[in-house]
Amino acid sequence: MEEKVFGLLGRKLGHSWSVPIHRALGCEGYRLIEVEPEQLPAFLARGDIGGLNVTIPYKREVIPYCAALDQGAEAIGSVNTLVPGPDGKLRGYNTDLAGFLTMARRAGVDFAGKKVLVLGSGGASLTVQAAARMEKAREVVVISRNGPDNYQNLDRHRDAEILVNATPVGMWPRMDASPVDLDRLPGLTAALDLIYNPLRTRLLLQGEERGLRCSGGLPMLVEQAAAAEELFFGRTVPRDKTEAILAGLWQDRANLVLVGMPGCGKTTVGRELSRLTGRALLDLDAEIVRRAGKPIPDIFRGEGEAAFRDLESRVLAEVTSDRNGWIIATGGGAVLRAENREAMRRTGRVCFLRRELELLPTDGRPLSQAGSLEEMYRRRLPLYQQAADFQVENQGSPQETAQEIWRDHCAYSGHQRP
Repeated sequence: MEEKVFGLLGRKLGHSWSVPIHRALGCEGYRLIEVEPEQLPAFLARGDIGGLNVTIPYKREVIPYCAALDQGAEAIGSVNTLVPGPDGKLRGYNTDLAGFLTMARRAGVDFAGKKVLVLGSGGASLTVQAAARMEKAREVVVISRNGPDNYQNLDRHRDAEILVNATPVGMWPRMDASPVDLDRLPGLTAALDLIYNPLRTRLLLQGEERGLRCSGGLPMLVEQAAAAEELFFGRTVPRDKTEAILAGLWQDRANLVLVGMPGCGKTTVGRELSRLTGRALLDLDAEIVRRAGKPIPDIFRGEGEAAFRDLESRVLAEVTSDRNGWIIATGGGAVLRAENREAMRRTGRVCFLRRELELLPTDGRPLSQAGSLEEMYRRRLPLYQQAADFQVENQGSPQETAQEIWRDHCAYSGHQRP
């Protein structure tokens, strides 16, 4: 029997997490299929296609090759799933619609009666627009670079209540970018971003700081994949299966970052977490020492604190961008810079490890010896809390603390920050 081809069709797919999702759903042969535009007609004419998902830039380009479209794909004008019919001809479907609505509902976002801004005008934007209208949004405005509603005149939409980013701005590897500054939109109650890599874009981090209801695109990715699998194989995927996959992706892909006062036990607990989980541990201070070729007290004495902080920021930005699923134990002052707190949170979950001040050692720690620990703690506490997704008291054994941290991490499945 001829082996059928299942996979994700696109042009550049290095960022994609679709393969592990579909394999978890039972499609072992699912793969990434990168095709240049001039190769698209020949590829879609193949007779061995079993089922395809479609992503940028082909969600509209595949429509002429479809013998029929489902109601959603036809209404939206965008196809993200292709399945051959009994006659071998391709049928086009849009499972993004169900995926986006699931993502919004998980975040507690209700479109009814709201003004919605959609950033971008491509195929993903069409899906978002259709979903918002289906859910009875009061007004849906599309923001594009050159249209009548654009980024230059965005201020006239200060009354918008829900923002959805349907552009690739902020996607890995250019994670420092954001399509808009949310301070220009003071009426927002929710911000949704279809990007899932990184797990939290700069746009979402700003939304969380403002207390908005937020979600990245991972729930949408998982839900639309499940809907596609149902079309591929004619079977139902239980909802608890998709929730388990979503939690597993957060658990596997998110770095687990430990912050806290010098001497609170980050490295010791990090080692126990590494033993418990099998994950690699990166001690940020040790990595800085390795790169500098000298101990941290020598860096402080010879080059000053500012030079150390610059090096710390460079190393932290690099390791959080290049690694998934690591344990990262930071230095006590890593939270002092806003860009560091953002880097930690983009690709990871941050645990504030707390310990009684009288138990904190001060030997060999340059800043711990400069002034009072109480004063340092008073200054840093708001920054630890701002950076952290959750807090754990390091009062028991390192093994017990590591187990408590891991239980919290495994229970998380991408809901917004409390």
